[in-house]
Amino acid sequence: MRPTQPDATATLEVIQRFNAAFNQHAVDEIMPLMTEDCVFENTYPPPDGERCVGQAAVRACFEGFFRASPSAGFEFGDAFACDGRACVRWRYQWIEPDGREGHVLGVDIFHVRDGKIAEKCSYVKG
Repeated sequence: MRPTQPDATATLEVIQRFNAAFNQHAVDEIMPLMTEDCVFENTYPPPDGERCVGQAAVRACFEGFFRASPSAGFEFGDAFACDGRACVRWRYQWIEPDGREGHVLGVDIFHVRDGKIAEKCSYVKG
């Protein structure tokens, strides 16, 4: 049996739930939205970022990110989808330990399969 391809609306809905949980640093809400064989491609370290494969590795990456960046927050902008593929533009902002604010702009490219995120690849400007 072939996996079903979601329509664009269903794809964006799962991504919106994922992004809301991500902004809350709620790893226990994030991971059920991802497939068992999920892939996350991080923006760090440069130049190509880290590639995490599978629930355990992706969970560990997200937990480490939230521990290291407790003030991390995303503003999500334009989003579009076609079947199970989507792109979301974002602005990531944080507060440095000395109180200075920082931010970067970027995009996530998603692949949704059977109602769950199978792949999230992140890219930044600059």
